[in-house]
Amino acid sequence: MNVISLSPLDLALAAGLLLTMAALTWYLRLGVTRSVLVAGLRTTVQLLLIGLVLRWLFANTSLALVSLLALVMLLAAGREVWVRPKRPFSGLWGFGVGTGALFLSSFTVLLFGLTVLVQPTPWYEPQYAIPLLGMLLGNTMTGIAVALDRLTGAAWSQRSVIEQRLLLGEDRWQAMGDVRDECIRSGLIPIINSMAAAGIVSLPGMMTGQILAGSPPVVAVQYQILIMFLIAAGTGFGTVAAVLVGCWRLFDDRHRLRLDRLG
Repeated sequence: MNVISLSPLDLALAAGLLLTMAALTWYLRLGVTRSVLVAGLRTTVQLLLIGLVLRWLFANTSLALVSLLALVMLLAAGREVWVRPKRPFSGLWGFGVGTGALFLSSFTVLLFGLTVLVQPTPWYEPQYAIPLLGMLLGNTMTGIAVALDRLTGAAWSQRSVIEQRLLLGEDRWQAMGDVRDECIRSGLIPIINSMAAAGIVSLPGMMTGQILAGSPPVVAVQYQILIMFLIAAGTGFGTVAAVLVGCWRLFDDRHRLRLDRLG
């Protein structure tokens, strides 16, 4: 099956649709026109650059190079998690909470998927490792960012309720119990919705890409099921870890609420 190549004109016409949408947001005074244009520009530049990097990396497979690219992806995802919440944790903790949760969850699931399930040779083959890591980080990043935004926002808006529960003798974990559970559920909702709608409402990106590239639909479906399960596990582990560490960070050793630790 032949793969249909896209010309620069095709991409320019697609960009025209984005520009039309941006013009519409400007006309409606929605205040997001600049964000749309910047996001479109970043998408173009970043994807072109990663395309060049991956072409070179595929031709020069090396564990050190794959690890370096994975580290760059992790740090970029960690920064996005840090800046997304309205009231992020301040200082290095703001960056460390999300980045640490991303590392523990995404990289653990990635290693399991590569060494036990897919089993490429070598196990760090960039053709498999980098796309898998990208999907894991992207989805886990969203779950963690949503959960931490809810956590810090709830701690700020419900501080009087939390402090009253502390005065009644509850510790930090009991006082934050309802908030903690709701934040974890919020972080899991995007991936749960994606799994529930896959194959009926939407065709996931990896499956669509494989089909467009000529892979048999059944093979594409098998890989997509595998990826969805790995993403769900990574998102779940990462969200739980980030919320638990965040709850711990919101209090001092005497179980007093410390909102001064938020930005």
